[in-house]
Amino acid sequence: MEKTFRPWDPDQCWLLPPSVKELVPEGDLAHFIRDTVLSLDLSSIEESYEEERGYPPYHPVMMTALILYAYCRGVYSSRKIAQGCEKDVGFMAVTALQRPDFRTIAAFRRRHLRALQGLFLQVLRLCQKAGLVKLGHVALDGTKVKANASKHKAMSYGRMEEREKTLREEVTRWFQEAERKDAEEDARYGEDVCGDEMPEWVKSKQRRIEKIREAKVALEVEARAQAAFKAVEARAKMTERQRTEEKTGTKKRGRLPQVPTVDKAKPEAKAQRNFTDPESRIMKGADGYVQAYNCQVAVDKEHQVIVAQSVTNEAVDKQQMTPMVQQVKENTGQQAKELSADAGYCSEDNLKELGRRHIRGYVATGKEKHTDPRSVGTRTGASGSFTERMARRLRLAGRRSRYRLRKQVVEPVFGQINQARGFRQFLLRGWGAVSAEWALLCIAHNLLKLHGATVGG
Repeated sequence: MEKTFRPWDPDQCWLLPPSVKELVPEGDLAHFIRDTVLSLDLSSIEESYEEERGYPPYHPVMMTALILYAYCRGVYSSRKIAQGCEKDVGFMAVTALQRPDFRTIAAFRRRHLRALQGLFLQVLRLCQKAGLVKLGHVALDGTKVKANASKHKAMSYGRMEEREKTLREEVTRWFQEAERKDAEEDARYGEDVCGDEMPEWVKSKQRRIEKIREAKVALEVEARAQAAFKAVEARAKMTERQRTEEKTGTKKRGRLPQVPTVDKAKPEAKAQRNFTDPESRIMKGADGYVQAYNCQVAVDKEHQVIVAQSVTNEAVDKQQMTPMVQQVKENTGQQAKELSADAGYCSEDNLKELGRRHIRGYVATGKEKHTDPRSVGTRTGASGSFTERMARRLRLAGRRSRYRLRKQVVEPVFGQINQARGFRQFLLRGWGAVSAEWALLCIAHNLLKLHGATVGG
């Protein structure tokens, strides 16, 4: 007996076209992203379209939903997003079968990058309303993400000075040679014959000198700004020292802080600047030294929701704790009860700030040799430096310490962004554009957490 199969006819036409909501099953991520974006306030994007003339553009709500859905799916290239609109039913369900090309997608993202970045707070508030954010314990960490630039396109300040001098001498010599040849050709062919234009090989060298000079000026400006900041710090320390001496009546030992001269500040010979993305920096990452940005996140323990995020071009994390803690409170309206972080955030000022904000901190003190925590003060840690008291707190708790939550809370978030969704390098250049791109990644992460909680509920 012959087996009967279901009918299959690729040429069969639909009598009635299906609804786009039937392209993917109920509860699919595409439906969730589309419906969630419809509930967001996108007035800052919609109000930018004021011109009545011209061909009607794609609806900004649809384009926003498309970009967020693509980021949730780990698709970041505008070309691949456009391909998804043609071949992937999930993308079709979001766009209602509309097919914007990659130039339109790229232009929309570029034009509304700042407004898209601002959606992070709205999505975070939705997570709060859904009960996904408790702020009982927040873990803070940073990761180095490759910039859209090669580290081989960077040059140190010392090398710039050497190279500028060499190129200047070379170009001068070539100009003299070009003038000599022009004189010879004028004598041979006549003065009215063309061919006296500046050679391309001379123009390229000149352009390189201009680029090096621009980079030198930028490094010198940065050096003066750093010197001005250090001068303010040094004066503040001197003032505090004088007040302490007047109060105690005794002169403190040690050297007075040195106030740097701002006008004479010069970059160090090793200070580098990249010609492709000048705002990125060479940093040490998991794969060695890379041209990168330092991306920060603060993650709530309850459902691994990102409650604060930022991007910096400073390689060290120490200066990022206070701004991130402040951002957590601004974003959520309340302060975290506990905070854990690795040794990169440990400093007396940071631990003091946690105490001032009544946040119980669990911050690794690193491998520095401090006083044995068992001998520092009483069991409540009432004496000793902030670092010594933190070391003692972690030592007394042992394996039961709340510090163990750090790896369980924040590190999986980086794994989900880098590995599960395949984001390992920024597509955009410049600190502002990179900050917005990182915000989009964090928005996508929180949307996936919200979707998972909704489907699971």
